[in-house]
Amino acid sequence: MTEENRLGARIRQLREARDMSVHDLAERSQTHEEAIEQLEAGELVPSLAPLLKIARGLDVRLGTLLDDDPHASPTVVRAGQSEAVVRFSGLGPTCLSTLDFFALAQNKKDRHMEPFIIDVHPSVEEECTFSFHEGEEFIYVLAGQIEVSYGNDRYLLAVGDSIYYDSTTAHQVKAAGESDARILAVVYTPFVDA
Repeated sequence: MTEENRLGARIRQLREARDMSVHDLAERSQTHEEAIEQLEAGELVPSLAPLLKIARGLDVRLGTLLDDDPHASPTVVRAGQSEAVVRFSGLGPTCLSTLDFFALAQNKKDRHMEPFIIDVHPSVEEECTFSFHEGEEFIYVLAGQIEVSYGNDRYLLAVGDSIYYDSTTAHQVKAAGESDARILAVVYTPFVDA
């Protein structure tokens, strides 16, 4: 089963366990029904912002959607052993950029932070949508260059540079130029039990 199908199956499992219809989840998460159906069928590569909204609509942490077997003990990931959790479409339907996420805390129970190594591939189109969601993000550039658009400002970051921002402001992260980049990203999303 591909990572996208595993993610879709997990969304469906959690939705059905709560006796929620696709319509109910769409309303609670402020997401289109068609997008949820496509995610569940493994036909849509999600972006992070809608996935955070779906997790919130299901009253779970983002990690609950991404993990198979959460546990309370520390999680150790050895160099080169992180598996790709999911490939996200980074910037919208007309901006063909992909982000390959490698989890650094997979299966850590009740976490509020989501640390990832992310391979950022260049976008093909210039007109890309911005993302916004609850929480904060920290990015540290490991290889290549990235461009972070935050509100009306743009930041070009090179190896060793970092940025920390409030995710409720419209933002986008993409590779600068035509080369891949690699970043360490930590996404914090507040969670309040319903």
